[in-house]
Amino acid sequence: MSFTRLVAVLLMLGTTLIVAACSRVFVEGAEQVIKSTKSGDLTVTLSNATGVLNQGEKDLFISFADASGKPIDIGAASLAFQMAAMGAMPEMSSKAILTTTESPGKYLAKVDLEMSGTWEAVISYEGQHGNGQVRMTVNVK
Repeated sequence: MSFTRLVAVLLMLGTTLIVAACSRVFVEGAEQVIKSTKSGDLTVTLSNATGVLNQGEKDLFISFADASGKPIDIGAASLAFQMAAMGAMPEMSSKAILTTTESPGKYLAKVDLEMSGTWEAVISYEGQHGNGQVRMTVNVK
């Protein structure tokens, strides 16, 4: 292998590693907890890449785990955010679009939160582990 070819291969390898490291910003499994709560024997967790929920169109994860912390497939789930009315401002709401992931009990949620402030996340589920609903107060920045 010529010196020029070796340098070209090493540059390509280095560039690939840098791009891979930089693109790891929002990869499933690399998320930080925003908020977590219990619902009976289940733990329900909201997370994203930073652990901070900012206003605007965002992606986050909802995950469900049993009492031992093992992820479990709970069946159907939904997520909606609500902000109480304040003064002349009416109540606001935003319903997330959920898609399943390759991990059992983990859903990718796409949501659009119009403004910063205190929101209530309402997560509903129904399936083989029963039906339920949890509410979490989250601060949107």
